[in-house]
Amino acid sequence: MRSCGIVVEYNPFHNGHRYHAEKARELSGADVVVAVMSGNFLQRGEPAIVDKWARAQTALQNGVDLVIELPFAWAVQSADYFAKGSIKFLQALNCDALCFGTDSDTVFDYAGYGRFFIEEKAAIDQLFHELPIGWSYPEKMAEVVSRLYPKAQNFPPNHLLGLSYAKENAAYNRPMELFPLPRKDQGYHDQTLPADQFASATGIRQAVLAGEEEVAAFVPREMLQELKQTAISWEDFWPYLNYQLRANSLADLREIYQMTEGLEHRLVEQAAPDFAGFLQTIRTKRYTKPRLQRLLTYVLLQVKVTEIKAEQENSMLHILGFTEQGQKYLNQIKKQVSLPIAAKIGQQEKEKHFLTYRADQIYQLIHPQEQTIGRFPIRV
Repeated sequence: MRSCGIVVEYNPFHNGHRYHAEKARELSGADVVVAVMSGNFLQRGEPAIVDKWARAQTALQNGVDLVIELPFAWAVQSADYFAKGSIKFLQALNCDALCFGTDSDTVFDYAGYGRFFIEEKAAIDQLFHELPIGWSYPEKMAEVVSRLYPKAQNFPPNHLLGLSYAKENAAYNRPMELFPLPRKDQGYHDQTLPADQFASATGIRQAVLAGEEEVAAFVPREMLQELKQTAISWEDFWPYLNYQLRANSLADLREIYQMTEGLEHRLVEQAAPDFAGFLQTIRTKRYTKPRLQRLLTYVLLQVKVTEIKAEQENSMLHILGFTEQGQKYLNQIKKQVSLPIAAKIGQQEKEKHFLTYRADQIYQLIHPQEQTIGRFPIRV
């Protein structure tokens, strides 16, 4: 069976995601579409609007055959680490191809860029460290790539992720065939809902959380039902985050993963009645919204550097769900898979993926129906 991997978050699953799954199968000629999906906390440092099980089930009902969870230690990270974990999992699952969305406005050779990055890594690292300290990571990478690989001009979010996928993929002896797919929906950050059936996840989330607009035209029926029952945001977790910031000493906060350059002082010196107000008070040009949201997620979960490294080193493939075709594929590859497979989370698996388990426990404070321990994969 030929397989095509996709890297997803589905926050929430919408019509553009269904289109992505359909085109991944079509472009790659795949028999099975394999999704590596973030769990209950996401790459940009946000809680998922609906839980991972609901998102996995909707995906399986709309074109995906197998959904594997990307653990917290890889999922809540900058683009490079997010891509590193995602490609590691798809490679472990023996995927033949990778199809990813891109908002690049020109045809771009991602595979060629991946090979360039591997061959010129020393020059890239040197230039990166020569750039001003005050620049954010995305700004530095954009500058490095634009100087050394001018073909890669323009860095909207999905194009930047595509570059990260390409360079990680090129590092393997058997790179996956790459199929970039131009966005069918609005831009990544578009907040307005259009007249047609494709809207951005950002626009859909804002409409749902504000309770102002109907989103039935933009999401599958299964996801619409979930959104009507549950819609979670950072505001729900604000009391818990505020408690952590007040209860921990500066010395304790300095131990949090990614707490650098005295940021702990900035966090405890600011006050606000809600999360949106707090985020606004701590934002600077140097520290982007995603960077700060990830840091605040680490504070909420009390994540330490050693815990991130330990979970990354003990990676396993947690199966969230599959179709009949997905199950056939698992049976085909199970003897060749390079990482342990977990059909359900028990005590042994919990100890390996303790950060992901902790994230689920925190998520359950707002959404008690989300249960992971002992839960079997969804079958569609």
